[in-house]
Amino acid sequence: MNVLIVNAGSSSLKYQLFNTETKTVLAKGGCERIGEKGGNISHKVPEKTPYEKNQELQNHEDAIKLVIETLTDKEVGCIASMDEIGAVGHRVVHGGPYFTGSVLATEDVLAKVELCKELAPLHIGPSLVGIHACMDVMKNVPQVLVFDTAFHSTMPEEAYTFAIPREYSEKYHIRRYGFHGSSHRYVSREMIQILGKPAEETKIVTCHLGNGSSIAAVKGGKVIDTTMGFTPLDGLMMGTRSGAIDPAIVSFLMEKENLSADQINNILNKKSGILGVYGASSDFRDCRMAMEEKKDPRATLAIRMLAYQVKKYIGAYTAAMGGLDAVVFTAGIGENNNIIRAMPCEGLEFLGIEIDHAVNDGIKRPIQTTKISTENSKVQVYLIPTNEELIIAEDTESVVSALK
Repeated sequence: MNVLIVNAGSSSLKYQLFNTETKTVLAKGGCERIGEKGGNISHKVPEKTPYEKNQELQNHEDAIKLVIETLTDKEVGCIASMDEIGAVGHRVVHGGPYFTGSVLATEDVLAKVELCKELAPLHIGPSLVGIHACMDVMKNVPQVLVFDTAFHSTMPEEAYTFAIPREYSEKYHIRRYGFHGSSHRYVSREMIQILGKPAEETKIVTCHLGNGSSIAAVKGGKVIDTTMGFTPLDGLMMGTRSGAIDPAIVSFLMEKENLSADQINNILNKKSGILGVYGASSDFRDCRMAMEEKKDPRATLAIRMLAYQVKKYIGAYTAAMGGLDAVVFTAGIGENNNIIRAMPCEGLEFLGIEIDHAVNDGIKRPIQTTKISTENSKVQVYLIPTNEELIIAEDTESVVSALK
């Protein structure tokens, strides 16, 4: 089945056309500046010259029409007609308390997704716009929603409950939800296959490290804890996000700096993390360059902080699971930076972790699944490139197939 995977932003729309039989990407691209001047599409089909086109896009419906037009173009496309698209899979960041798995988009389902908007307003609103646009343009094509939070729904109550008055937790659905679910699900599944023993006997820590980062404890193939919480702001420090801090810092800064709730949210989400500590950039690559070439003390501190936090969670989750079989590094930073795989593992020899630095330092593009621990290491450490699109495509095909 050919599945069109759509990820809509407020003024953008990213897409991939994925074939579930061959597990290959037939085409991918994105539309930018939707609803603004200078709309455009960038499009790439393997073994073809990348294609770009400037076109005003008044709304997401215009963007979807342009995507279909481009996919079916005789010169730059890869399919003959829209009939070759069996379903559309939408990545939705938050499923709230309502969804623990992927579902077909219906009016009832979309009404519940609407209720999740207050939990992730920056993400859910644009997602709904993209979903409705696809439903309007592709009326006879099934639409499936795949939720980032779903894989984490197996957490026990003691892990997902926050110690605030119960009335607020129940009234506002405040709990730990977790994110990057498709990524954690994919790499943990791959690691279970590598370990070669029943899933229920495995204990794995998965480290999704990118501009947004989270770590999950996956015991028996199911998440028992994860670093992101009620929102994607919790847990590790990230590109521009603070990660976990003393909650009293929020009210302290609001009072001292006369800040509104929106302003403090903006600071913690967009001005903190690596950017806040290093100061010059939120990009890990820039930070590493400044550390290595300029010996910048702030850049060095930012990288040491991130490595320390990753190490701390590996240790904590090993304790929570009562042991550890494997650690997995994935996503933009986890896949492309040898130091952020090595530094968190330094000092964890007592857990049975030994890194093969020659292998870890020698990984080159294209990035492939690689064992970076020594043969003597009791805990296996792997770099596994994530494939969230495969998870979305598989779920979409599964939901649609069940309708037949």
